[in-house]
Amino acid sequence: MPEGLQIVFRSAAAFFTLLIFTRILGKQQVSQLTFFDYIIGITVGSIAADIIDSNRDLVWQMIGLTSWMALAFVLQVVTLKSRKLSKIIDGDPVVVVKNGKILEQNMAKMRYKTKELLEQLRTKGAFDLGNVEFAILESNGELSVLQKSQHLPVTPNDMNIPTKYKGLSTSLILEGTIIRENLDKCGLTVDWLLGEIKKQGIKSPKEIIIASLDTEGKLYIDKYNDDVGNK
Repeated sequence: MPEGLQIVFRSAAAFFTLLIFTRILGKQQVSQLTFFDYIIGITVGSIAADIIDSNRDLVWQMIGLTSWMALAFVLQVVTLKSRKLSKIIDGDPVVVVKNGKILEQNMAKMRYKTKELLEQLRTKGAFDLGNVEFAILESNGELSVLQKSQHLPVTPNDMNIPTKYKGLSTSLILEGTIIRENLDKCGLTVDWLLGEIKKQGIKSPKEIIIASLDTEGKLYIDKYNDDVGNK
């Protein structure tokens, strides 16, 4: 087999294997990955890259890649079933601030620097340590912050102000294309939609990047080339 065609074949094999792997493991944001998950991802990516640019037997390399992915999947299932094993592998959340005071012993156990703590507190909008009721270092390295009640933003519920229900908006036009399925769900027609956009001086749906209908029946339209940045 020519070398160029061999590289294409190896690339396709690695690509679809990784695609299947990610589908099996499910959706997970990068920020939600634990350090161990991160290491597994790097290792699998390294093995896949080696498959593409290597003269070794493709079958054995695919076995190695599949074995790593299978172990990661088994480990994921086991940690879901076993609280003890999950605690060993992923770790537990740790309280690092309580009632405005830094818990030095917990910080030392996690090898977590005060500078890093203060930086993450600021990203959460907590600029005054004294205003923090609890700060918890999660197993994925993220910091969860609960500010003291007297420093929390006031909500309509706090002031006994009634609010209207606000559900999800429904997209009726997306990137110039009418979504007929959503129109049917809302009990509306294409003629109604075209009439509404004409009222706003729009001749064609192709001029619209998105048009959505909220739960109160209000139609929101965002056109291409609005020139918002020039105003």
